Amino acid sequence: METKTNPMRHLDKLKIHYETVHSEGEFINGLEMAKANGQDPSRVFKTLMTMGREKCYYCFLVPVSGDLDLKKAAASVGEKSVSMLKSDQLLPLMGYVHGGCSPLCTKRPVRITIDSTAQDADYMYFSAGKVGWQLKVNVSDLPKMMDFQFADVRKPLN
Repeated sequence: METKTNPMRHLDKLKIHYETVHSEGEFINGLEMAKANGQDPSRVFKTLMTMGREKCYYCFLVPVSGDLDLKKAAASVGEKSVSMLKSDQLLPLMGYVHGGCSPLCTKRPVRITIDSTAQDADYMYFSAGKVGWQLKVNVSDLPKMMDFQFADVRKPLN
């Protein structure tokens, strides 16, 4: 029996088609998980929660084949700087745990930015809100499921 997460319920309510991917095991990072699932790492996005001004939160989705460029991220949302939320802040502030953050159904409102590499793709994967679970969605459906912007916020992995 499949686990239904809040992001899945959200998409069901909106009647947006999605596929789920469940991965068992311990993965060090999203790139390792994408490779284990035979997914194109440029289509698998990690969800990174940040904070700017006090109590101003931002969510950035970047491909697992890259990382978040904090300077580009801050500029994209009109901040001087943003900092990553610490793992122990995720659950109380966003309602998610590290490795299971979704841009959908966060506990507090967040401004969502998706790296511009997703713009020309047919589909993308991102967290379904639980560790080991992903949603595969059509990029064309993104405006129906969330308020977001595209921006160049990625830097290649070192």
